[in-house]
Amino acid sequence: MNYIPVSKEDKQKMLEVIGVKTADELLSLQIPEVARAKKLNIADGITEQELLALFKNYASKNKSNLICFRGAGIYDHFIPSVVDEVTGRSEFWTAYTPYQAEASQGTLQAIFEYQSMICELTELDTSNASMYDGATAVAEAVLLAVRTSKKNKVIISKALHPQYISVVETYVKKLNIEIIKIDIDEKTGSTSQNILENKIADDIACVVVQSPNFFGIVEDMQVLSQITKTKNALFVAVVNPVSLGILKTPGECGADIAVGEGQVFGNQMYLGGSTFGFMSVKKSLEWKMPGRVVGKTTDKNGKTGFVLTLQSREQHIRREKATSNICTNSALNALSACVYLACLGKSGIKELAEVNISKARYAFNLIKNIDGFTPLFDNSLFFNEFIFKTTKNIKKIEKELLKKNILGPLSLVKIDKKYKDCIMFAVTEKRTKKEIDILVDVLKNAK
Repeated sequence: MNYIPVSKEDKQKMLEVIGVKTADELLSLQIPEVARAKKLNIADGITEQELLALFKNYASKNKSNLICFRGAGIYDHFIPSVVDEVTGRSEFWTAYTPYQAEASQGTLQAIFEYQSMICELTELDTSNASMYDGATAVAEAVLLAVRTSKKNKVIISKALHPQYISVVETYVKKLNIEIIKIDIDEKTGSTSQNILENKIADDIACVVVQSPNFFGIVEDMQVLSQITKTKNALFVAVVNPVSLGILKTPGECGADIAVGEGQVFGNQMYLGGSTFGFMSVKKSLEWKMPGRVVGKTTDKNGKTGFVLTLQSREQHIRREKATSNICTNSALNALSACVYLACLGKSGIKELAEVNISKARYAFNLIKNIDGFTPLFDNSLFFNEFIFKTTKNIKKIEKELLKKNILGPLSLVKIDKKYKDCIMFAVTEKRTKKEIDILVDVLKNAK
């Protein structure tokens, strides 16, 4: 059954334009040969029913529903059933972009409620309707700071998620924006305040710091913000929103812009994370903010209504005046966050943060007493992620954990070769004492 109406001649012409001779050669550019099947063992002439059964059997051999001790940006949190129940309603699930307010009041109100919750959570004045993901939200925050300040130098902490740094560099590559990276304190794992004091200058547009940072360490955001403000630069706080249930908010720390990854609020981890980015800003920056903002108003009869208040993007205004080329928002994923936060409430988000800390602390204290495992940093101020240096074979540990149906900690060798003996653990509220004890037992017995 060939559902693709393209002839062999058409395929060959397409490959020639791309600059390869065969489809296999095209695949080899990204997919290593060891990961490609030479030939599927499928008999000729089988029915569609038989074909589907065959592939379901293949799929059953995949590891699924693993006990997850891995984070690094995407986290395994519990999602209440009400989230899927609400977001699965057809008026949300299949809704189109709400250009016509008179036909989109439900979607617009949901976005408005989401924005209100993000503002309350971050304690900043205005939120947009959401961004694509955490990485692009950080990049858009940098562009916002440069637009507003009319300066072209940006300081970024090396403790920021490396993929976020990579996305920022891609965004600014052709924009005459200079990225200055500042090192972490190798003893504590936090951004070096001394280096920031030396690097901050009048020509700096903004300083970007993540807390908890990529290494799991909680930064002193208030002090870093104060250093930033000595030269009138904007402070961009990249945060794990779950941690805001117990840590100081960006607003409390003096941040001008707060951004981050929203997957932790009611969104699944599959496909690398069903994600959205969030952004909130001080009122003075709202007119320069990218994307769209939903506002609350009244009609001529005095009835409450919701409209797209700000839409400073290329699709709505002259391209050269657009603040960003972001063409939409991740409305359905943001709605999941809205429902999730409504379920938890203020006390619930605080309790969630406390449980994450306590379970991570329990695992950390057990692991640090195992021979061959040493905390990478002399800093116990972490949220729900932490790093250990080990003398044991990391690949063997991963294999042994998989036998127990556990997706183990992340090996940091791909992040930086200097961390080749280091692994990073993430512990959320979903991890039980029994699961943590099994993990610890495997680590104890590993060679």
